Amino acid sequence: MSIAHLLENFDLDPLNSGMMHLLHEDALEEQRLAAFEQGYSAGWEDAVTAQSEDHAHLEATLTRNLEDLSFTYHEALTQMTQSLEPMFQSLMTTVLPQTIEQGFGHHIVEQLTAMAEEQVAQPALLIVPAGAGAQLKPLLDQQSALPVQLVEEASLPPGQACLRVGTAERDVDCNAFLASITEAMDAFLYEAKEISLND
Repeated sequence: MSIAHLLENFDLDPLNSGMMHLLHEDALEEQRLAAFEQGYSAGWEDAVTAQSEDHAHLEATLTRNLEDLSFTYHEALTQMTQSLEPMFQSLMTTVLPQTIEQGFGHHIVEQLTAMAEEQVAQPALLIVPAGAGAQLKPLLDQQSALPVQLVEEASLPPGQACLRVGTAERDVDCNAFLASITEAMDAFLYEAKEISLND
């Protein structure tokens, strides 16, 4: 059985077969312009699509990088806060109390001097906790221009003093100062931990 009927026959004269159709020059030019216009439109659409995809990719990359950077910043802040917490605790429980205790006398003298300048030629009275007079007496003696009557009061807690010069009066409370610093530091550490838990 032959398969010739399935194959195209090239022996026929295309001009006489009626299958070939010649186009006029204007119609051919119109087809060329239409094909060019169609190709140009397809190219433009491809360019717009590619630009949109590039923009979306760039935006996604930037967002991801910003999220990574934010995470890295918060992670570093958390680690720094956690590593500083023991130092802060040591500072609040050891260093500051000792520093305040050592500077207590100097602070009293500064306060008395400032009050004496405001209340010239007025008698000065310093009320301190029991046992604090021995520490303060040498410092007060150095300020010979300011006569101060030193009184120890057993009911006054350590780190506190009451200064009176004339009608002016000031209370010195190193413990309250230390407590306010400790409270502020605890609040900072608590907030830093909360931020790290929420991130």
